[in-house]
Amino acid sequence: MSGIAIQGVGHCLPERVETNEELCLSLSVSPEWILEKSGIRQRRKAAPGDRASDFARRASADALAMAGIPARALDLIIACTFSGDYIFPPLSAALHRDLGANRAQIFDVQANCCGFVTGLTLAADRMRADPAVNHALIVGVEFCTRYIDGTDVETAMFVGDGAGAAVLSRTPAPGGIRASAFHTDSTNFESVRMRGGGSSFPFHGRAPDRQLDLMEMHGLATWKQAITHLPGVIREACAKSGVAPGEIDFLLFHQANLRLIEYLMKKMGFGMEQTFTNVQDIGNTGSASVPIALSQAVAQGRLRAGDRIVLAAVGAGFNFAASVWDWVQCPPLP
Repeated sequence: MSGIAIQGVGHCLPERVETNEELCLSLSVSPEWILEKSGIRQRRKAAPGDRASDFARRASADALAMAGIPARALDLIIACTFSGDYIFPPLSAALHRDLGANRAQIFDVQANCCGFVTGLTLAADRMRADPAVNHALIVGVEFCTRYIDGTDVETAMFVGDGAGAAVLSRTPAPGGIRASAFHTDSTNFESVRMRGGGSSFPFHGRAPDRQLDLMEMHGLATWKQAITHLPGVIREACAKSGVAPGEIDFLLFHQANLRLIEYLMKKMGFGMEQTFTNVQDIGNTGSASVPIALSQAVAQGRLRAGDRIVLAAVGAGFNFAASVWDWVQCPPLP
């Protein structure tokens, strides 16, 4: 049997760097306080003329080039975002057009920061179900800074912008994705939200309202959810894969908070050398964070053929996702 493996990755980040010192000109906390609580020193911020679809296209082009796959060979495009160019049509349609991927099925996934791990699993399941689907592009992209109040420390200290992409292809040898697991705890549904623009709070017919129209986040609730459920969903994915947690070589988390990642790695018995982090330099980029981190980890040679890795994320709602992979570096089937 062939495997379904990640054959190419890419990412795109804004040039603009926002430091803690700059951010704190609008906040009632110090740069040192932000660093202590989150581990974040700076974040990337999209320029006014930047578009999420352009960043997604650039990340996708790099992933396709690494995989050696022309866009016209793509059978599926999944865009994972909650901050695309428009409410509709889907961002995946813009990628279909801009890349020239004329034969690809498209759809968007809105699972918040779990989007990319969810999208990878959906693509792999689609490939397993339909032998005609040989190559899939999965993109995570967010322009979160467009939706925050710069004076709200709960959101402003964390979020950044960017895009990351991966190409999934069939491989001639077993490897790649083993299994995924998901969990939802909706008891804190209202803890991370943006209500404005939804059908319950439409823009039409009302004055702008900062409380409704910008991102709201309860940081403590997010922390508690993550430390409670992420280890469990990772263990479930390992069990479904027939792998003991101690056999995992490398873990890559949604980059929500450096202190959170440090806590989770210690709680699960891993050393920080078994993960990669970039949240300290680019902030929390939502569903783009896992693919950006994956692309940077690959570029730095942190993943080797045969490594057993876990991708894991937590998103608003709250939802949790984890997948186990045998990392392979081999050419796709023709």
